Amino acid sequence: MMKPLEQLVRKNIWSLAPYSSARDEYSGKEAHVFLDANENPYNEPYNRYPDPLQRELKSALKKVKGVPEENIFLGNGSDEAIDLAYRVFCNPGRDNVVSIAPTYGMYQVCADINDIEFRQVLLDDNYEMHADQLLAACDDHTKIIWICSPNNPTGNSLNRDEILKVINGFEGIVIVDEAYIDFAQQLSLRQELATHPNLIILQTMSKAWGSAAIRLGMAFASKDIINIYNKVKYPYNVNQLTQQQAMVMLKDPFEIDKYVKILLAERGRLMSAFQDLPICEQVYKTDANFFLAKMTDAQAIYDYLVDKGIIVRNRTRVQLCHNCLRVTIGNRSENNELLSALRQY
Repeated sequence: MMKPLEQLVRKNIWSLAPYSSARDEYSGKEAHVFLDANENPYNEPYNRYPDPLQRELKSALKKVKGVPEENIFLGNGSDEAIDLAYRVFCNPGRDNVVSIAPTYGMYQVCADINDIEFRQVLLDDNYEMHADQLLAACDDHTKIIWICSPNNPTGNSLNRDEILKVINGFEGIVIVDEAYIDFAQQLSLRQELATHPNLIILQTMSKAWGSAAIRLGMAFASKDIINIYNKVKYPYNVNQLTQQQAMVMLKDPFEIDKYVKILLAERGRLMSAFQDLPICEQVYKTDANFFLAKMTDAQAIYDYLVDKGIIVRNRTRVQLCHNCLRVTIGNRSENNELLSALRQY
């Protein structure tokens, strides 16, 4: 059972009086003369500060994600929500977090920046996690458990029952990063929020939504956690251009379904072709828009591809990923160019 939120949040954050921006203070009747925020009256619409709580955008997201606005935090990429978790819950030099390994590198980078001990629990040989091992790595100073599913760089969705076992068995915060969930058959855990107050889910518009350039990350959590996130974040953390483009994308979510179907078909074709390559020893199952492949000599093959102007990710120095390349699914032309180069290696 989760500890009371007040016991998990850093004391200085719990009692923090947040910065109150001009746009936070105004409410009531519709206004048309704004002389409160020291803005330049010229160069509309970029002269005005954006909505600090992104209300219109959250309303649109509610319809697509099925999550109330009060349970949504929007940030400058998912990385902002990751860093905020440390600043909200973890006392530097005292608390620790537990994470699966290998996984997305920013969890540890943010831990190091915030002076938080980062404990890693290796996945098994099939890149699966075991809840008992994660829970056993925790102690009284463990504030967060990090789980990425589908996982990066392995690509596989982790066992849902094991994830729920962690959520139910941990007294602190469990953060499940679902950046690649739109490519997976497994359902999102968003609908578990109502019954699991210690759960934070991360998603992004960078992957399936094809909008990495606008840097929009999402965190879904209890209203109380979202309120604390909003108290700690910078006042105008999501700029107006990002909010506008996100609204454009959300108007036609079925177009995203087309992207995903095309990418999944290309993923199957590319993985099958890799399995036929003499220089490929194994292609691992994936639920993401990339796959991990064990090669005969990952570094040499990576360097060869770089010379051809083709960039994949060399993961050979990552735990459990020796001699592995991570290959993102491109369009058909890009994928054909990759295969042609590898067949000539």
